[in-house]
Amino acid sequence: MVAKKQKRQRAKLELVFMVKKKDDIPEWVSDEIQNAKFKKPEELKRSGYILEIYDADNKIDTQLYDPVEDGRHIVTMDVPKKIKISKLEKGVVYEFIFDQHKAPLSKKVTEFLQKEKEIEMAAIYQFELKSLELLDVGSNESADIDEE
Repeated sequence: MVAKKQKRQRAKLELVFMVKKKDDIPEWVSDEIQNAKFKKPEELKRSGYILEIYDADNKIDTQLYDPVEDGRHIVTMDVPKKIKISKLEKGVVYEFIFDQHKAPLSKKVTEFLQKEKEIEMAAIYQFELKSLELLDVGSNESADIDEE
């Protein structure tokens, strides 16, 4: 539980750092982003493929055929240690089961980002992979990648 919380805080800090690098952001905006409260995660199931694998960070970039809540098709997912990241393959079709964590931003912050920075963002999202299944598009067979 503590590790998940630290991961979320690190992701929020990375977002704030990326935004700050672009232009100066008022402290009240960065404070809200850093202290955003995530709601109970929603479990989603989407098919797609892996674009990039980040071994050191235990993350993957995925291209999903159907979008997530905010309309994105490309998302970065945290990969749990129980899934052997070395066994994952780029460019093959998987069915991903993952948690979508959402932390809504206030109307004031949303309006500031839109008007001053031309960023359309009403919430911060994080995605945590729970399991995935390799889908062999050419046949009826599939293989699980979990806990091997």
